[in-house]
Amino acid sequence: MAHVNTVHAKATCRPKSHIVFLKTHKTASSTILNILYRYGESRKLTFALPLNKHSQLFYPFFFASHFVEGFSSRSVKEFHIMCNHMRFRKSEVAKVMPEDTFYFSILRHPVAMMESIFIYYKSIPAFRKTHTLDKFLENSWRNYNSSVTNNQYAHNIMAFDFGFDNNVTADAEDLEERASMVIAAIQRDFHLILISEYFDESMILLKHALCWSLEDVVSFKLNSRSKQTRHKLLPNTAEKIKRWNALDWRIYLHFNTTFWHKVDSLVGQKQMKIEVSQLRELQAKLANTCLKDGGAVNPSQIKDARLKPFQYGAAVIQGYNLNTHIDVQTKTECLKFITPELQYTDRLYTQQFPKLAEKHRQAARMVAPQHQLSSRTDKMGMVLAREAHHRQIIRRRSSTLKNQKLSTSALLTHTEASNKSSTA
Repeated sequence: MAHVNTVHAKATCRPKSHIVFLKTHKTASSTILNILYRYGESRKLTFALPLNKHSQLFYPFFFASHFVEGFSSRSVKEFHIMCNHMRFRKSEVAKVMPEDTFYFSILRHPVAMMESIFIYYKSIPAFRKTHTLDKFLENSWRNYNSSVTNNQYAHNIMAFDFGFDNNVTADAEDLEERASMVIAAIQRDFHLILISEYFDESMILLKHALCWSLEDVVSFKLNSRSKQTRHKLLPNTAEKIKRWNALDWRIYLHFNTTFWHKVDSLVGQKQMKIEVSQLRELQAKLANTCLKDGGAVNPSQIKDARLKPFQYGAAVIQGYNLNTHIDVQTKTECLKFITPELQYTDRLYTQQFPKLAEKHRQAARMVAPQHQLSSRTDKMGMVLAREAHHRQIIRRRSSTLKNQKLSTSALLTHTEASNKSSTA
């Protein structure tokens, strides 16, 4: 029956191009972002990109509509895709995106996620003083201070990204009630929640939900760690993580179940197996065409410096080398599949806002007139410095407005007016 419904849906549905992807942390979301970037770029769709070439939509602040380049200035009439990191707030996103927008996100098992986050965000205050994840978990509340910048990564990060309070304990009397409220809100605001552990199945489900083709959802893994920085966890460690991230654990369990209900209703188990096999065959063929040695390599082995992914924390983030014998047109297409997130975002910003991009380039040259930035580390240092400056501005404005006892709506109006005046 599900297969019949799928055939009928293919005959009647139209590809969706108004899309919001809530990019969660350490969930294979960078790979999905690349899929959306390629889809939108090939069809000349517009992206809701961060203001002032910010690499994220001012995360970890709650998203506000004026964080999007071209929204306050009305220089962009219609936004098709929003997919950069943000802390979700539906009312503000809805100001930017059309009513028929398709909302989706992705979750990862909290145990695997915590292991990854501890390595990747090792420099955050919550993790800095502990050598192992077990040591952190033994004294988690002593090491964790929710008021300290960037510590949100250490506790119920999925709930935080979706816009909810992440500081809930496993012993809290209202844990189940709060988890139910969070789950209900996510179900209300999102059409589809994917699961990282079933990435290929997730892509097939996404393909059907968006009425896209198989070619549209093929990908290579991006922002992935090398094996030497992965650590196998003991069973008791896994249980500690589930307890520490009790809210995330309940969110994951619920949507892991609804994921398979979606598979049954939208695709069907039999058809899913067929299409997953087709997707993997297509990916293997593409890897054989595009990639030197057929797979990912450590950053030290990447020949083209422009294709090196940003390295952070104690993780070793892998990238790719292109085959040298492919023709120019094939190389152009292959490049899109392996371009890291920061570089791809920068390119799309330049395409969409060429005059503003040139202003930013001129400003960067004035800051560093003595030498050109050649290393990815130097470039990222400037990105982080710029973003820290923007965060300080927002904090100062927020603090001032709180002292004046202004409402939330006044805060948004004040900040938007300031942005307009600064770009005039």
